Amino acid sequence: MDESSPPPPDHDSTPPPPPPAAISGSPTDFLKGVVGKRVIVRLTSGVDYRGILSCLDGYMNIALEQTEEHVNGTTTNRYGDAFIRGNNVLYISAAEPI
Repeated sequence: MDESSPPPPDHDSTPPPPPPAAISGSPTDFLKGVVGKRVIVRLTSGVDYRGILSCLDGYMNIALEQTEEHVNGTTTNRYGDAFIRGNNVLYISAAEPI
């Protein structure tokens, strides 16, 4: 056996542990878990909307309450309720622990 070759695989080793529970789950599970909680919605334009996720549908149309609009990290507007059309949504992120 050449010194530069890697050692043979160890077939008696235990398999790696499963990923942490926080990472597992489907996007649908995540979205159901954040309804009623504070979220950050990033639009394709780069503008962020932060508020409480009231509801959303299969097209990712979103209703937010107590909404703030953030452009380049600065709050530019505050809205009571906001409705965001789903085709403008880049992602939704939890703003608080789920």
